[in-house]
Amino acid sequence: MVKVMAGKGLIEAVGYMRTSSATNVGADKDSEKRQRQEIEKFAQKAGYTVVAWFYDADVRGSDPVDTRPGFAAMLDRIAGNGVRTIIVEAANRFSRDLIVQETGHRFLKGEGVTLIAADSPDTFVEDTPTSNMVRQILGAVSQFEKASLVAKLKGARERVMKAQAEKGEKVKCGGRHSYRDLDSAMVDLARRLHRYPVNGRRRSLREVSAELAAAGHLTATGKPFGAEAIKRMIAQ
Repeated sequence: MVKVMAGKGLIEAVGYMRTSSATNVGADKDSEKRQRQEIEKFAQKAGYTVVAWFYDADVRGSDPVDTRPGFAAMLDRIAGNGVRTIIVEAANRFSRDLIVQETGHRFLKGEGVTLIAADSPDTFVEDTPTSNMVRQILGAVSQFEKASLVAKLKGARERVMKAQAEKGEKVKCGGRHSYRDLDSAMVDLARRLHRYPVNGRRRSLREVSAELAAAGHLTATGKPFGAEAIKRMIAQ
């Protein structure tokens, strides 16, 4: 639960705004102005001070957060100055798509960042049946995609080896596939987890592995990656 902290030292935060349609962007429009006012109103009441603002104009609510330029700039700012709180006007300003909203929130939580909706401060901390269902679906989809990819790669290698054998050639099918070849999104997440500090320190390789497992990234046998595997990922 987000508590009002009146009378205590102000906590630094950044404000994030988004407008989905170009028709709502511009000096004569009130979307950005309204969002900023609501964020500032909440910040003053709850004991926060907004030290930076980030705005994604003409960005749909269903667009993944990692494709948004304003959001990316905000992450860079957070990584560099230690601010660990993002305030949005409402949950739908973060994303209107439930899956995008949950995955984006889970990513921020993994980075040690608190996301607060000014109109309903407990939105992103509530443990509801809906949020639990989405997390379970995301985990199942991630595991399915990984298993499917492994099966496709294995099938492709076997076809190449069969063709080589039929031609009387020495049977050889490439070498060891890198983790980026298998799952570039997983490697990118591992690198971000290792790069951005939490509470003043970088995560250990095993902590990165645990975060990947929580996000549904596991080995072909369904186990978390070992420290050496994580080390190879962040080097790619």
